[in-house]
Amino acid sequence: MLALTALTTPAHAAQQEALKMRWEVLRNELTASQPRTRARLSITALKGTPLPAQGWSLYFNTAYGVVTGPLDGRLMMEKVSGGLYRVRPAPGFKGLKAGRTLHVDYYFSDVLVKLERAPAGPYLVYDAEPEAAHAIGDYQVLLPTREEQLQRPAGQHVLVTPQDTYRRNAQSDVLPAAALPPVFPTPLSLRAGAGRVLLARAPQVISGPGLKYETAFARALFARYLPQGDGGRAPVPLRLRIGPVDAQQSPEAYELSISADDGINITGNTAAGVARGLQSLHDLLPLPSPSTVQIELPELDVTDAPRFAYRGFQLDVARNFQPKEVVLKTLDLMATYKLNKLHFHITDDEGWRLEIAGLPELTSLGAVRGHSAQQGVRLPPAYGSGPRIDDPHGSGYYTRAEYIEILRYAAARHIEVIPEVEMPGHARAAVKAMEARYRRMAAAGEKGAAQYLLNDFDDRSVYNSPQQYNDHVINPGMESSYAFIDHVVGQVAALHREAGVPLKTMHVGGDELPHGAWEKSPASQALMQREKLASIPDLWDYFYDRVDAILRKHGMTASGWEELGARRTAKEGAQQSPNPRFTQRGFSLYVWNNTPGNEDFAYRAANAGYDIVLAPVTNMYLDMAANANPEEPGVNWGAYVELDTVYNFKPLGAQLTDAGRQRIRGLEATLFSETVREARQLDYLMMPRLLAVAERAWAPDPAWAQAGDAVQAAALHRGAWSGFVNVLGQRVLPRLDLERGDVAYRIAPPGMVVEGGKVLVNHVLPGLTLRYTTDGSAPTVRSKVVSGPIAARGTISAAAFDRTGRAGLVARIVNR
Repeated sequence: MLALTALTTPAHAAQQEALKMRWEVLRNELTASQPRTRARLSITALKGTPLPAQGWSLYFNTAYGVVTGPLDGRLMMEKVSGGLYRVRPAPGFKGLKAGRTLHVDYYFSDVLVKLERAPAGPYLVYDAEPEAAHAIGDYQVLLPTREEQLQRPAGQHVLVTPQDTYRRNAQSDVLPAAALPPVFPTPLSLRAGAGRVLLARAPQVISGPGLKYETAFARALFARYLPQGDGGRAPVPLRLRIGPVDAQQSPEAYELSISADDGINITGNTAAGVARGLQSLHDLLPLPSPSTVQIELPELDVTDAPRFAYRGFQLDVARNFQPKEVVLKTLDLMATYKLNKLHFHITDDEGWRLEIAGLPELTSLGAVRGHSAQQGVRLPPAYGSGPRIDDPHGSGYYTRAEYIEILRYAAARHIEVIPEVEMPGHARAAVKAMEARYRRMAAAGEKGAAQYLLNDFDDRSVYNSPQQYNDHVINPGMESSYAFIDHVVGQVAALHREAGVPLKTMHVGGDELPHGAWEKSPASQALMQREKLASIPDLWDYFYDRVDAILRKHGMTASGWEELGARRTAKEGAQQSPNPRFTQRGFSLYVWNNTPGNEDFAYRAANAGYDIVLAPVTNMYLDMAANANPEEPGVNWGAYVELDTVYNFKPLGAQLTDAGRQRIRGLEATLFSETVREARQLDYLMMPRLLAVAERAWAPDPAWAQAGDAVQAAALHRGAWSGFVNVLGQRVLPRLDLERGDVAYRIAPPGMVVEGGKVLVNHVLPGLTLRYTTDGSAPTVRSKVVSGPIAARGTISAAAFDRTGRAGLVARIVNR
């Protein structure tokens, strides 16, 4: 929902055109004792509108690392809140004449590699009109190209060249269509028959009870290919039923058989199994074509079940909001590739995205971002949302009716929605909303003003979160904090019941509570004395004891980030240890931190008795950029994640005991949305890497991962990887293009090398069309197709194209 009034009024529209702004990296300085980046904002006054000597501030968002303080040219760089900064004139600044450009040079405290830290959402505010914010529409981030802009510390964040890409792509073979794996993800067992089944008409769907959605899906599946009716002969039967699948206990297990004698049969242990079998049948259909008049299906028998019961995707709509339609599209994609858990990240510091009955401030303030000179009116701009409160990604939330619609849509596709309400950190939207509720009610003399208050006004704790907040933590010493949690949990549980999908677990955050939080809160200190708690880690345990009790009261168990089951340490960055306090509570830990020192924490926690969902940042965080090249979007604080980085993940570590192995519930791909505003940006980071997650979570443990001999393992891996990338490039992604056409997945740049005076070109996804030019210009759909080595001289540019004609990233190489 987004029903807000624009902050920028028509009277201010002219000011949007009065300034233009450019940003660039000037140079990365590696010779200093602390390597750093010097950046430049270039501000040009246009149309006869000078910038005065005093009385203005230029605001923008940036992720972290900006050095504040005096700048050259009598200017000041100041942090406002979180990632919101401003530049303002200091005494002695002479102003900027119309038509002139002001260069604002400043530093980052480290080397800037990815452009997600470039200023975003800039706007100008005059002191004389503090509530009138003027967005700067003419703003560009200039891509680094010069050597001094691209320098990095030795061996770190190395740029990927076309030659590097070519060598990486050469780790697979191009397969003919007949050699492609017939079903994706790889099934447990597939036995091919000798014949084929001809369909000239849509099959007759015959279904048992409890298969309403599956019956409708089956009919719609063939309707796009074949007409209805008998055509003079009886249609082939397509029988759907719920029944036992031989030797398989998973509720998603299914059997699919296709034969000339008996037609098409799908049996699932539950309706979910039938749905997964229908997706496999979908995979066997030819690619859509207007010329299709009949379909041939291969005779085969498939017995299939997922390797892991939990196969998830985390969608973050808190940092940047996405409308309901994007969520439904995401659910469709998940169902197509047999993923079954949507981890719905609906609250964070920068936004609360769900209507909660009885607490209107959670959405009237917590779901609204925009400029204001007053405290407690709305959340500040974040992640480039800019000054306007009607920005569709900074502001917005799901009404109760919309959330129920999402739940029912997911349930029809056998996807469980697990909402996440962040606590005790990452809670600024809730903290500020409840503070506004308190002040409103207290000013009106209403009773119960402090009933849901989350922060201690006398708290003098000193801390700073990774997102640069120091006022965003729920206080465990206040009984009102637990009243708030109980109310929210109860309301969310009620929405699930109304949707007909009772809530079994809620994700209750637990990550990144900054060291120093709670230490100087009188409310927390008083609680510690009453309860005889010796330390902040003990206070943490007390908090989650209370949260666990609330969840159990509402009939659910606790899920959370790994910190939920880790014993807090006094030293930041220390190795984590499983917390013995909660091992018997049924907690599910989502383990993201496999960075140095904590590589095996997931396995140690499983061995200790925690249920584990593996979501490792180095393999499964899809907000990570594919590589260090500046044109690649995404972040890089944890890793670079290419398609094969996901594919090559081995979920079960050697450290696991037999009991610990049983605690690994499955895998989750995580996509935080700091750099994602538009749906196309979500598509780009999510796909096709999500397909590698689907393969690794559903398919049996691959032979290459079990082979003890390195040479044998390499050969097995090449064969499996070749099958995977070929089926994506030749069938899975082309089908997505032709059936949907609205998924702007990443099309990687081609690999290129010069050998023997000719340019060789390849791609990670064989099957995509490669086109090239010989003058350095970007290829278009009218450019020549790469059909072999290119003998032309000059700057050869190449790009891959999908079935809709959309081009991917361009690679260039000089053939002299």
